[in-house]
Amino acid sequence: PSAIFENKISEKNVHFYPVGKRGYLQTESDVVKDIDGNVYKKVKIGNQVWLAENLSTTKLNDGTNIKLLSDERLWSKISVGAYCWYDNNSDNKITYGALYNWYTIKTGKVCPEGWHVPSDYEWDLLVNYLGGSISAGGKMKESGTMHWADPNVGATNVSGFKGLPAGERTGQGIFMGINYAGGWWSSTVGKNQNWGRYIYSGGSEVENYDFFNPKRRGYSVRCLKD
Repeated sequence: PSAIFENKISEKNVHFYPVGKRGYLQTESDVVKDIDGNVYKKVKIGNQVWLAENLSTTKLNDGTNIKLLSDERLWSKISVGAYCWYDNNSDNKITYGALYNWYTIKTGKVCPEGWHVPSDYEWDLLVNYLGGSISAGGKMKESGTMHWADPNVGATNVSGFKGLPAGERTGQGIFMGINYAGGWWSSTVGKNQNWGRYIYSGGSEVENYDFFNPKRRGYSVRCLKD
């Protein structure tokens, strides 16, 4: 295992494209399209290839519509796949992507063809490659305070992951945390919980977060190449 995990990261270990309007060269080979036609940058970190943006599709990759839910009461009771834009404001789509409930993740079809929601183990590979949970969050976060609240502790984005504080939607349908924190689903489930990852403005850590009773919570999705 020690041969797999890297304790340090440098520019030559990470392959991303520092050209273009939003920091990445957009050529046909460097971007990924979902079934809605949304275009995403991708980044190679270690032996993994990640989307460098949060998912914003409104359909599963087989063309099935995901239910858009704005109403708090309905969000708190639904037991099928659903998504929303933070604060029910579609302007948040461009920067932060969508927030999805667990029923959407459970389908196994939310990511574009050839991509998937990472498992807990696959998140661990990323975090350990970036030096471990104490400092990896800083290497994953977008630097500066254009989107992150001040202080954005340790943020360098040296990995190219460009983690953003998209916030979350609670199981009661309440929006919270935008500009302060971002959380992503994993595909791994336990008896009552789903393990995800969480970063925040006040630290450089990555939390291995136990989303207890998570099915109706809304979090971001980052897809990993198969």
